[in-house]
Amino acid sequence: MNDLDPTLAESHFAFGRNWSEYARKITEAEIEEAEKGLLRLFERDQINGARFLDIGSGSGLHCLAALRLGASEVAAIDIDNDSVETTRAVLERYAPGKKWLAERVSVLEFSPDRMGLFDVVYSWGVLHHTGNMYRAIKRAASVVNTNGLFAFALYRRIWMDPFWRYEKKWYAHATSDAQARARGVYVALFRLGLLFTGRRYADYVQDYRNNRGMDFYHDVHDWMGGWPYESITADEVEGMMQELGFRSEKVFSRHGRILGRDLGIFSSGCDEYVYRRMDKA
Repeated sequence: MNDLDPTLAESHFAFGRNWSEYARKITEAEIEEAEKGLLRLFERDQINGARFLDIGSGSGLHCLAALRLGASEVAAIDIDNDSVETTRAVLERYAPGKKWLAERVSVLEFSPDRMGLFDVVYSWGVLHHTGNMYRAIKRAASVVNTNGLFAFALYRRIWMDPFWRYEKKWYAHATSDAQARARGVYVALFRLGLLFTGRRYADYVQDYRNNRGMDFYHDVHDWMGGWPYESITADEVEGMMQELGFRSEKVFSRHGRILGRDLGIFSSGCDEYVYRRMDKA
């Protein structure tokens, strides 16, 4: 899929620069929405007192949310040094005195030997960007403690996967001016699509902020540049997780409309999963 070693940051889109810019805009409102996002996946008492690992920490917002919800310790890993530095800055600012650690490491090389096992492992929209999604899922699952929880979001498989693979590889290596023009075209078409469905663009952008505390424009850049890119079906995830010794707790999945797939004109979207480790052999 990629000419470079997927464990090297150089083989990936520079997500960290995007999250560094976003982190400067974090307020209490974004933190509260991130907390709500975690509580959609977990019960409060499942986070309270837990060792929490965030794989692909990005801005560090959800590491912070986990600490605010009572996690006893948070570890963050990311392959992108800008993301690691941003996570550290956010936690130093908003979580003084809390127990946390942020390191630059690829999940493809991660194992229990490095930091031990965790009660909660969280990876939202990350593992499909590693260059080896199936290996990344297995490595992440390997650090979940017995009876622990593994929550992750992965791109659902869509008809337009070939187009988006081409677009993302181009965008990841394009100049900043070319990227800006591409985003302008995308947003214009997206606004037109909302108009045809009777929705207001301004309302959509405002509501977007209320989803995990994220920002629409930063996520457009993140989506368009998300290389490497892989996708998967919910059935494939279920089969794989069963083999790894996990039981499904929650699934937020939108099944496709045509032969099991969405068209994916503007994006694939992520299906979200929460699994429990039943047997740590």
